[in-house]
Amino acid sequence: MATTKNHASLVEEKDIRFLITDCPSDASIDSYLKLLKDNNVVALVRVCQGSYSSKPLVDNGIKVYDWEFEDGDPPPEAIVGKWNKLTAEVFGAGNKGNKVKPCIAVHCVAGLGRAPVMVAISLIESGMSAPDAILFIRQRRRGAINTKQVTYLNHYKRHKKEGGCVIS
Repeated sequence: MATTKNHASLVEEKDIRFLITDCPSDASIDSYLKLLKDNNVVALVRVCQGSYSSKPLVDNGIKVYDWEFEDGDPPPEAIVGKWNKLTAEVFGAGNKGNKVKPCIAVHCVAGLGRAPVMVAISLIESGMSAPDAILFIRQRRRGAINTKQVTYLNHYKRHKKEGGCVIS
């Protein structure tokens, strides 16, 4: 049985949980599926081109989202909106207090650029500063997030504020 090339990195903060990985292959999908199930992954976001069949994941109750964007770049605003909506659904009030917390897996090719940026966005949305979010991820995934993406995250504006409304 093939295994995934790069270790998975679990990023947990408060009630949010993410698993950052590299891209599996059809040969490694069985071990990848086990990894996802072991971490209670309910959704997988592919931010690179899907190079393997998602059928085994879907057949095991994991929702798969294909939100590809250019390698080395920050995500387009439309993808950020979809990501924020997904994280709100998965980690929203209805899931608070669950004994087993749900997890969102996200991967790009190597799991060092696009995927960690998506997780950093969620950490910033949850109230963490951009530099703290980048450091938090890099402590769990060495080499994550390039200079262009750091600049993007440092200028990222939260879409939600504590207590509800956002006024721009």
